[in-house]
Order: sequence, then C-alpha cells, then structure tokens
Amino acid sequence: CRSTLADANEQHNWRIWADLAQVLIQIARRLYADEPLDVDLDATAYALDSTTIDLCLSLFPWARFRRTKAAVKLHTLLDLRGNIPTFAQITEGKLHDVHILDEFLPEAGSFYVMDRGYLDFKRLYIFVLCSAFFVVRPKTNVHLRRRYSHPVVEGTGVISDHTVVLTTMESATAYPDPLRRVRYHDAETDKTLAFLTNNFDLPALTIAQLYKQRWKVGVSSQGHIVQSVRDRPRPKDSGLVAWEAPWRESKTAEPSDNTLRKECAQRTRLQRAVNADVASLHESPVAETVDNARKQQGLAETSPIRQLS
Repeated sequence: CRSTLADANEQHNWRIWADLAQVLIQIARRLYADEPLDVDLDATAYALDSTTIDLCLSLFPWARFRRTKAAVKLHTLLDLRGNIPTFAQITEGKLHDVHILDEFLPEAGSFYVMDRGYLDFKRLYIFVLCSAFFVVRPKTNVHLRRRYSHPVVEGTGVISDHTVVLTTMESATAYPDPLRRVRYHDAETDKTLAFLTNNFDLPALTIAQLYKQRWKVGVSSQGHIVQSVRDRPRPKDSGLVAWEAPWRESKTAEPSDNTLRKECAQRTRLQRAVNADVASLHESPVAETVDNARKQQGLAETSPIRQLS
C-alpha cells in the first residue's frame, strides 16, 4: 500500500528536518535583511518568548504538566525583521522561561527584547559580557536606586529616563554595572510601562518603541507564529514560479464556510503531526548526523521519493 507522509516521518530521523529548517531560516533571513523596522534602529533585534502547548496526558504521560494535564513548552527567538524564528526549543512544560537564556549565546551588537519572565540579573550580565543589549520589563520586587536623571521630550509618552543601580547585595553582585530605566505611557493601551536596558545611547522613545515591536508577534497555544501578513519579498534574478505570486492580505475578501472547514482540518492535521514529532523525540533513537540517520534507515542508496510511493 502507498505510504502516507505521516508514515514516512515516523521512519525518518528528526535531525534531517532540523537541518533543513536551519537552511530555510538562513535563506529567509537574507530575504528580509533589508526590511525596515518601525523603529529607527540599524542593528539586529530579536524577540524572545514562549508558549505552552497542551497535550493529551494519556498519549504523552512523560509530559505531565499538572495532575490531569500534559504539556510541553516552545521557546522561540524571533528576528523582528520578517518575524523569522532563528532559535526554537521544546522543553517540558514546567521549565521556567529564564532557563532558556542558557541555551544560546547573544550576538554582539544585537538587541534582545524580553518580558519580565526572563529577568535574572546573573544571566542578563552575560549580555553585557557579549557586547549585546537587552530590553526587559522589571518585576515589582526589584529594588533600584536612581543615580542620574536625563531630560525627556514632552509629548512622546516618555515619562522618565534614569540611570539606576541595584541595591540588594545578591542582585548587585550578579549585575554590578548601572542600568537604564525608562518609564513610558502608551496612549493606545492607556498603560504605564517601565523598561530596563543596558543601552545608554538610543533615545528613550526608541527603547519603548523597540519593546512594542514584540507585541505585534505572538505564539499561539498550538505553536503557530501569529503575525500580520505582509508582502513577501521576491528574490532577484529568480526563476522560481512560486515566488512570482505576491503574498498579500486582503481586507475585503471574506473566507467562505468551505475555506474555514479546510483551514480547521489543516490545523488539526498539523497539530497531530506536531504531537507525533514530539513523541518521536522520546521514543526513536537519535543519530549523530543526517548521514548516519539515513544509513540506519537504509536510505543511503534509495531516493526518499521512492520511499513515499
């Protein structure tokens, strides 16, 4: 009988698709390298976030999250130019977000935008040592002492711009350098927000606008990246027909019932595929390289297309 794509995925090692994803990510990042941000910033900016993906406890007993619930957590680092994931890792659902900072090395000169769940001064000081910058929300129990006050421009929403230092012994030992605290009132949400950063060169308004960029991108509970649809860039001198059609968001066209049913079925199939892939990580032996994986499966001399036929 003819094998389905799901059957083929069960036989292939997951590292093959991981390597393919990295190749596609690099291609996509080059396409969006010149895309302007809504912020006056030439450096690379990343947004770090996570989402909890619910699983069936009877099918995934190893992923116990609560007494009657199973889950895993997807940690994603997005390049804000194009909202392209550059780092993704699946962990147990109970893992705290701050531990994911130990899994990647910050790029020098880049900005990392995070919420207060990633506030750990010992880990944030690694960004300073790597010559990288962070923008993070402070927690209410963080004790700071103002050292300097900087002038702000009225009418921009910036309330204050201060140079501060940590006052508690443990925090000051983990992060001995001064910090910059920016208070900003967002007129759209009518909220007053505070930000901590190790960058003292950018205007205070730019720091606030940079954090607002992460609001435009989210990750749903199914692991999908939720973002506004924009024009897809076309590579120059490319003969691929797939790139010839522009990818635009139509504000006038409304999906029919048949279209909604197809999208629902597609999401269901995608969720099942994700569950199968997550389960295979804990059930299938892992090969060290793609070549070893193909040798283990007897695919060294056989085309993958024939395996699907």
